[in-house]
Amino acid sequence: MQSSKEYVEQHKNRFLNELIELLKIPSVSADSAFSQDVINTAEVVEKALVNAGCDLVELCETDGYPIVYGEKIIDPSLPTVLVYGHYDVQPPDPVELWDSPPFEPVIKETEEHPEGAIFARGASDDKGQMYMHVKALEFMVKTDQLPCNVKFMIEGEEEVGSVNIATYVANNKEKLKNDVILISDTGMISKEFPSITTGLRGLSYVEVEVTGPNRDLHSGLYGGAVANPINILTKMIASLHDGDNHITIPGFYDKVEELSSEERAEMAKAPFDINTYQNALEIESVYGEKGYTTNERNSIRPTLDVNGIWGGYTGEGAKTVIPSKAYAKISMRLVPHQDWKEITELFVKHFNEIAPKGAKVKVTPHHGGQGYVTPIDTIAYQAASKAYETTFGKTPIPQRSGGSIPIVSLFEEELGSKTILMGFGLDSNAIHSPNEHYGLWYYYKGIETIPYFFKYFTEMMASK
Repeated sequence: MQSSKEYVEQHKNRFLNELIELLKIPSVSADSAFSQDVINTAEVVEKALVNAGCDLVELCETDGYPIVYGEKIIDPSLPTVLVYGHYDVQPPDPVELWDSPPFEPVIKETEEHPEGAIFARGASDDKGQMYMHVKALEFMVKTDQLPCNVKFMIEGEEEVGSVNIATYVANNKEKLKNDVILISDTGMISKEFPSITTGLRGLSYVEVEVTGPNRDLHSGLYGGAVANPINILTKMIASLHDGDNHITIPGFYDKVEELSSEERAEMAKAPFDINTYQNALEIESVYGEKGYTTNERNSIRPTLDVNGIWGGYTGEGAKTVIPSKAYAKISMRLVPHQDWKEITELFVKHFNEIAPKGAKVKVTPHHGGQGYVTPIDTIAYQAASKAYETTFGKTPIPQRSGGSIPIVSLFEEELGSKTILMGFGLDSNAIHSPNEHYGLWYYYKGIETIPYFFKYFTEMMASK
């Protein structure tokens, strides 16, 4: 019987060409100018699921972009795996920092990817990783090796907070019923040290607006006499951290879980070289909360970061004005037990309280989600671990991620399902940044590995 590795080798050029065509479509959900492109991408994913072997595929309308649902039910008495992914992508800005156009995929050999990497927006997050599951299904169906039932739910609004998916899940619990949820929207340490993500941080995302005078003013005539919103905003933002980079919002840390020294020691076993990390980012030193390592800061500790800031005149040349308004977008990554809605309320209250007289503040919450930790003693985790052992020849390391996938906690709340995060990306893939890319070796290795999860999960469920 043909192995997944043999099948991938036989069809790898086609698999790559199909991904390239998918990446050419600018499915930017955050920008309405690309709305038709997002819909076009959903239709491409719909056709791909049909071609891969799903018996039922449909575009499910929402108040936003459609959800692509597909299923292959071979026996209702067998376990069911629900695969989740997303077909929308982050905006490509700043486009001028890309070495090649973000929606014209190119293959380049790099020091880290001698086998080649595909450079394009969405290559790793999440089109490349989502499409691995479509091709894994194709292998299992075409070679008659699908051991259980499979369902797909591929959405088009993950990059804008999955704003409509909660309603869809709540209204389709029976349709989405499953034994485990499988997601590849995370990363791994390296090909030498495969890992499985066991934790995700939550998220609270807000936009702030500071208003001073009722119009832009001449900085010579009014400078020093009225509040400058940009000056005010930057001071307010700076005050959100103290000298130890500890977040100063009252109550922010009240529910933060402090990991034991034993757990932190286990985390420290993951290979990490600080010099390599700094060199890759071209920085002289790391920066963050006092008392924690770099890997702890970006996984088990909450953060607050400014994602964008603007106001006044930013065009060519000079224009001497005191602006009427200044703006910033701020994200807070949260750890399990921190409720994102509660944290958002704490932020709004604090930001208003620290605003000086002469300035008005408006905080607009955008979206958020809860953190998540998956246990490593479940059948699903053991099946995933065995799948990696089969294709990588090594036991994967459990690792918490600093990223957020708000849908994961929603799945557990609404469907009662645990999630397994089998990511094949690398931290260096530049997701959300210019020159995003995905190594071809990892793309093919994902297609090779995923069928083994189905195999081992079905076998372990039968013997429990």
